[in-house]
Amino acid sequence: MAKVKTTWFCQNCGAQHARWQGQCTTCKEWNTLVEEVVQKEKKPSWDAASGDTLSRKRTPQPQLITQIDVTETPRLDTTNAEFNRVLGGGLVPGSVTLLGGEPGIGKSTLLLQVCLNLPYKTLYVSGEESAQQIKMRADRIKQDATNCYILTETKTQNIFRQITEMQPEVLIIDSIQTLQTEIIESTAGSVSQIRECTSELIKFAKETNTPVLLIGHITKDGNIAGPKILEHMVDTVLQFEGDRNHTYRILRALKNRFGSTHEIGIYEMLGHGLREVINPSEILISQRGTSLSGTAIAATMEGMRPLMIEVQALVSTAVYGTPQRSATGYNLKRLNMILAVLEKRAGFKLGQKDVFLNITGGITVDDPAIDLAVVAAILSSNFDIELSSQHCFSAEVGLGGEIRPVSSMEQRVNEAAKLGFEKVFIAPAKQKFKEVGTDVQAFSKIEDLIKYLFS
Repeated sequence: MAKVKTTWFCQNCGAQHARWQGQCTTCKEWNTLVEEVVQKEKKPSWDAASGDTLSRKRTPQPQLITQIDVTETPRLDTTNAEFNRVLGGGLVPGSVTLLGGEPGIGKSTLLLQVCLNLPYKTLYVSGEESAQQIKMRADRIKQDATNCYILTETKTQNIFRQITEMQPEVLIIDSIQTLQTEIIESTAGSVSQIRECTSELIKFAKETNTPVLLIGHITKDGNIAGPKILEHMVDTVLQFEGDRNHTYRILRALKNRFGSTHEIGIYEMLGHGLREVINPSEILISQRGTSLSGTAIAATMEGMRPLMIEVQALVSTAVYGTPQRSATGYNLKRLNMILAVLEKRAGFKLGQKDVFLNITGGITVDDPAIDLAVVAAILSSNFDIELSSQHCFSAEVGLGGEIRPVSSMEQRVNEAAKLGFEKVFIAPAKQKFKEVGTDVQAFSKIEDLIKYLFS
C-alpha cells in the first residue's frame, strides 16, 4: 500500500507548501493554509477513462508565426441572444466557461435553459440534484427537449466513461465543487480536488474540441470558491448577479479570451424560467401617467449597453436629531459627497434633513454619469417640484460644483432619443450630436442647471 502523503494548500491562491506556516508566501494572505491528503498517479483520469477511443491526440509542432491560420473558428449558437452577447457570439469549440453567482440566483436554471434549447447533443452532469429534481425544473422551462441528457454523478472517472460512450457536443457540469477524482485522496470541494478536476476537464475540452460549461460556488466575499488559479485556468469567467428579492438578473463577463468583457445580458426571473430582456430601459423605468417629485431619469452604461434607469430621492426633515443618509443601489459615500457639494457650492442647507436614495429595479450602478440625475432628484424632492418624465440626465458632478462630461455620450443620447425623451441634460462636449429627435441641453455648473429646472 502506498504511503499516504499530505501537503498544505493555500485556499486563496492554491499554492502548495511542504509544511504549515502562518502566511502564504505566494499571495501574502494569513491563515489560509489547509492540510490535504494527496495521492499522485502517473495516468490522469481523462486518459485512463477514455483510452484512445475519444481522445483525438495530436503532437503540436513549431510553426512560423506568419504561417499560422487566423481564420476565426465558427461558434456554436446557444439560441439565447443575451447569453450569446456576453460570450461574444456563442460557444467556442474547445473552450471552458465558468459561471459563478450567489446561491439561488439562478445559475442552474440559466444553464439548464440553455441546455434544453441547444440544437446539439448535450450532457448535463449534476452533482447537487437528482435526475427527478432536474426533470421537474425542465418541465417548467420547456417540455420538448430531444438533445439534452442528464447524468447525476460526482466521480470524474465515471463521468468520462459515460462521455466516451455518448460523445456529447456540449458538456455542462453543475457544479465543479461537487466533483471528485480518485487520483486525489481528499474531500470534494477542496483546493486540490477543484484544481485536478478542472485540469482534467480542460484537457478533455482541448483534445476533443468540446465546449465545457462549469458552475462554480462563491464565497461570502463574492469571489468564486476554490483556488484563484481556477479563474486563470478557464477561458471565460461569467458572473450572474442580482437581488433574490427582485426579478431582474445581470450576466456579465469578468474574463473572456474570445470576446469583450464590456457586454452584459439582462434576464427576468419568472415561474417558467429566465426571460431575456431585449429592451431593459422600458422595464427599469416605471410606466406611470403622472410625474412625482424626487424622481429623475439617468442615462447610464452597463458595459457597452446604454440603459435608462430611474433615480428616486426622498428629502424630509430629520425627526430624531441626527440626519439619516441611506442609498440603495448607489454608493453611499458618493451620495454624501454630492450632498456636501450642494451645500458648499450651491448653498442648499441639507445638513438637518434625512436623504434617502433608491435606484429602481434592484440593480446597483457605479457609473458616475448618474450624478446629475441624483442631484436633480434630491432637489426635486427638497422643493417638492416634479421633474418632467420626458427629461433625462447624464453627467458627472465634480467637487467644485462643475458638471463634467462622461464617456460614450453619443450612445446615451441615441438611446434617450429612441425611447422618446424630449430633452437630455449633459455637460459641454466637443463633439456635435447628430439630429436624433431630442433636444440636448449642456450645462457647465450645477447652479445654472438648478436655475433652469426650478426657477
